[in-house]
Amino acid sequence: MSSAHEKETAPTAAHIGLAHTQDVERIEAPVTWKAYLICAFASFGGIFFGYDSGYINGVLGSQIFINAVEGTSPVVDQLSESHQSLVVSILSCGTFFGALIAGDLADMIGRKWTVILGCLIYLIGCVIQMITGLGDALGAIVAGRLIAGIGVGFESAVVILYMSEICPRKVRGALVAGYQFCITIGLMLASCVVYATQDRKDTGAYRIPIAIQFIWALILAGGLMCLPDSPRYFVKKGNLAAATSSLSRLRGQDPNSEYIQVELAEIVANEEYERQLIPSTTWFGSWANCFKGSLWKANSNLRKTILGTSLQMMQQWTGVNFIFYYSTPFLKSTGAISNTFLISMVFTIINVFSTPISFFTVERFGRRTILFWGAFGMLICQFLVAIIGVTVGFNKTHMGPDGESMANNVSAVNAQIAFIAIFIFFFASTWGPGAWILIGEIFPLPIRSRGVGLSTASNWLWNTIIAVITPYMVGEKRGNLKSSVFFVWGGLCTCAFAYTYFLVPETKGLSLEQVDKMMEETTPRTSAKWKPSTTFAHAAEGGMLNVPAEKQV
Repeated sequence: MSSAHEKETAPTAAHIGLAHTQDVERIEAPVTWKAYLICAFASFGGIFFGYDSGYINGVLGSQIFINAVEGTSPVVDQLSESHQSLVVSILSCGTFFGALIAGDLADMIGRKWTVILGCLIYLIGCVIQMITGLGDALGAIVAGRLIAGIGVGFESAVVILYMSEICPRKVRGALVAGYQFCITIGLMLASCVVYATQDRKDTGAYRIPIAIQFIWALILAGGLMCLPDSPRYFVKKGNLAAATSSLSRLRGQDPNSEYIQVELAEIVANEEYERQLIPSTTWFGSWANCFKGSLWKANSNLRKTILGTSLQMMQQWTGVNFIFYYSTPFLKSTGAISNTFLISMVFTIINVFSTPISFFTVERFGRRTILFWGAFGMLICQFLVAIIGVTVGFNKTHMGPDGESMANNVSAVNAQIAFIAIFIFFFASTWGPGAWILIGEIFPLPIRSRGVGLSTASNWLWNTIIAVITPYMVGEKRGNLKSSVFFVWGGLCTCAFAYTYFLVPETKGLSLEQVDKMMEETTPRTSAKWKPSTTFAHAAEGGMLNVPAEKQV
């Protein structure tokens, strides 16, 4: 099947005389320190995501900021539920649309230039946020976070796409997990900055945390200027010379080396095969391709799109962002903890130091395994926090001598905090990096940029929904669920546990091209046993990759 709108077909390995091999273990060059460093730098974009998510938690508790937004007649000690919901969720709204737009731009102008453009948009948003306190404070912070969110959406979608396409297969999981590690570092840096500025009596209490965002954008944009774009992007565009140059820089090999020739031949052969399955079409048709195929066929585009978007949905359903967005006002409301900023920072530090565990486990035990046991650990912790809270913990309070709410059993509250910390450990070492790793691996090249964009948009959509509804769930004048909210997160972690068992495939140790073949020939529950038998380039030469017309999209 062909299309009138189809671009020129990329040449095959045979057409251009690339060396190829039948040995599935020799389709990539040995991993060098240069390759590690290039791929690791790209993960720096996670600091955007983490810092932006983290600093707002402390800013919401700043009295100077509260006065700027709510006014001083009368003076209140916290934002209203509606304003809190709006300020937190508007960033996620911007990132949702940014991620969708980025999927198109990444195919038009390249992966790295889309991220650089996102950095520029992010800087503009930071400038607008900086004027909060002049005129309409609420308008400035909301407009600035919306625009910055679009930039974060560009970065969060395309950095994952870029890293997945440039990382060597044997360490791809560990290196992409570095993105989540940078998210946690961003959260920690935000907590440190907020903690350092919380006692300021001027607008620096919130403007300094906002201004520091500039640094991350400048570092990422400047560094990416010096890095090559994805070789798979150039293959998709039919520019094999640029693909060869890019791949040689990424692998630290001579452009004419056998390693470069063999890996490029594999990418080209897979591109040809996927183009037979998913021919190029119009702009609308290319988006529609993401939703074609049978819901009951594991390798259909529809199933892959549902898998990617639902993985990100499940990551948000764990309730982790409730802790990082709202831990300060929530813990403050119990009256049992004197320094809520410090407890919030402890949670963040646990998050940072737990994430590197995944660098080892994701390649040793696999993506599916760590997601399965991570969900199990999280659901246990969430239910324990909820049960302790409704019996003897958070929910049991009395009025103190100064009229503030005080917990009846401080030890029980401390136990809840301990289980929240253990929950963070399970999330940071499993679902935190695992969901990001998988969405960069499961989509075929023709729809990869849009598939990753849709998956990332799903993350931000659910991030927005949770940010909007949470203040109403736990606000004293609204749902006032207190610890009962952890029953909700525990139930959703139980859904993630079952979801992983039935629907998540194992992609450990496979090239992106081999992942396509694995999903075509196996099921999620048997995927860990699948091994490649030949390379795409060798199969193409033998005429084994011709696709019957009925299988074409």
